[in-house]
Amino acid sequence: MRSEGDIVEIARAETPRGEVVLRRHRSALAADVIELRVNGVFVMDTQETGTEIELAAAALDVVPRPRDVVVGGLGLGFTTRHVLADPRVERVMVVEIEEVLVGWMRDGTVPHGPAILADQRVRIVNADILMAIAEARSTYDLILLDVDNGPGYLVHEDNVRVYEEPFLARCRDLLNPEGALVIWSAAAAPELHSAMRAVFDEVDEQPHDVLLQDRPETYYLYVARR
Repeated sequence: MRSEGDIVEIARAETPRGEVVLRRHRSALAADVIELRVNGVFVMDTQETGTEIELAAAALDVVPRPRDVVVGGLGLGFTTRHVLADPRVERVMVVEIEEVLVGWMRDGTVPHGPAILADQRVRIVNADILMAIAEARSTYDLILLDVDNGPGYLVHEDNVRVYEEPFLARCRDLLNPEGALVIWSAAAAPELHSAMRAVFDEVDEQPHDVLLQDRPETYYLYVARR
C-alpha cells in the first residue's frame, strides 16, 4: 500500500493489457472514494456513478421483460448493481476481462463487491467480451456494453472490434424477440450509429445529461432493437 498525499494506493496488478490500480482518497462529497485507473488513465470511481446508473436504468426501460441480461464490463460494479435492483431480472452474465477486478470485488477491496457477486443471479465470465459473445450458446433479452467509454475512448486497441459490424451482428443473433443491444458512449459516435443501422432495423441515439464533479456532460446511448 502506497500513499501520495491524501491518495492511498490500495491495490495494484500487472495484466497482459497493462497496469490496473485501485486508489482511495477523500473528497468534499464523500468520505472515502475508490478510484480505478488502467495504465495510468482514470476510468471511474465510487463517487461519480451517474453514468453507470443512467446506462442501466435507460437500458432496462427499453426491454419489456429483461430476464436474461449480459453486462459487458464489471468495472466497480455499479452498472451490475443497478441491473440487479430490477425485480424482472432473473440471470445476469457479467463479462470482465481483468480477473484482478473480479478478485478485488469478491474479497471486499471494493466494499460493495461481495454482495453483488454473491447474488445467485450473477455469473461472472472472465473473458474478452468479443470472445464471450462469439462463443455464447444462450440467447438474451438485453446486452449492455460499457466496455470502454465508447469507440473514441478505447481501454485497449482490440476493443475497436466491439463497434464494428461483425460483432454487432453476432449480438443481434443472440437476442430474443423484443431484445435489445445497448452501447454507452461518452460522445456522439456517428460511425458506430451507422454500423448498428447496417445490422439492425431500428437504432436510436439517446443523449443523456449527467453530472461529473458537478460539471454537466452529455453521454449517449445507442439502442438497437431486435
